[in-house]
Amino acid sequence: MNITFRWYGRGNDSVQLEQIKQIPGTKGIVWALHHKPAGEVWTKEEIDSEVEYIKSYGFHADVVESVNVHESIKLGNEERDQYIENYKETIRNLGEAGVKVICYNFMPIFDWTRTSLYHPLPDGSTALFFEKEKIESLEPAELIETVASASDLTLPGWEPEKMARIQELFAAYEGMDEEQLWGNLTYFLQAILPTAEASGIQMAIHPDDPPWSIFGLPRIMTGEESWERLISISNSPSNGITFCTGSMGANPENDMVDLASKYAKHSPFAHLRNVKIFENGDFIETSHYTQDGSIDLNGVVREFSKQNYSGYARPDHGRHIWNEECRPGYGLYDRALGIMYLLGLWDAHQSK
Repeated sequence: MNITFRWYGRGNDSVQLEQIKQIPGTKGIVWALHHKPAGEVWTKEEIDSEVEYIKSYGFHADVVESVNVHESIKLGNEERDQYIENYKETIRNLGEAGVKVICYNFMPIFDWTRTSLYHPLPDGSTALFFEKEKIESLEPAELIETVASASDLTLPGWEPEKMARIQELFAAYEGMDEEQLWGNLTYFLQAILPTAEASGIQMAIHPDDPPWSIFGLPRIMTGEESWERLISISNSPSNGITFCTGSMGANPENDMVDLASKYAKHSPFAHLRNVKIFENGDFIETSHYTQDGSIDLNGVVREFSKQNYSGYARPDHGRHIWNEECRPGYGLYDRALGIMYLLGLWDAHQSK
């Protein structure tokens, strides 16, 4: 298991690479060019600059999260072919820089949804929280304001330029169902997978977060059936999954230990985090410690260990602890604790 840490880039993160370097066992940085709008080509010069900076601290830069998919591709409109060509050029440029995995998602408009970004936990820490009843009564504009006011740092999936077009985007998706979205994903993958394969890159789709419809928008990466359907689109070794315990696991019907046993081999990248799920459908993110949440992270790591999982993994969203001021879910301290817990589980299971 190749442990990595997500970092948002120079001048765009409260966490510095010299701090991450002090977390034992951390081999790589998961990065992206966060200033690039969806659909724009990532140039070789921009990529090389970031990769060289990351490597100067002794890390690899094998994993990119994310090369965002333009809404035209998800919508399947007349502009999608040009944006797909741009995406393919970015894949080629990343491959030349040595990148091995690209995490991406195919969620309409919102990449992730929470109703509170600093919800208190009993221990005094705060964390990302999803309140089911509240989301069902909110207007999208209200949620956008909640998220926008939570941090001065960029929040992937909530880019201001996209949020400014929210009414236009909802109108464009009106009437789209899951089958149409599947068709657009299939078109996209069939177009880019030969390029990814030739570039030595595995594409790893992220589950929908949460894995059910929000504001009437279709969602398709929601459970085992969707992962089976994804795999059936192409048997290319570049057609893979980001195994995210927190996103997929927010639905208690998704047994993440069972899914790990079946899909670790299809997952070049893993997000490992814990959530506490309540009976009314709410959930809050907790520490990574198995007993603190509803996800059996111990069991997931055990299954990865059984298969000698050699893919990349990172601690996903952490709590905000010890008065740290940071991007919601992406501080240094709790994610560092998460790494140590995950490595402890890994070592214990590997020694058996």
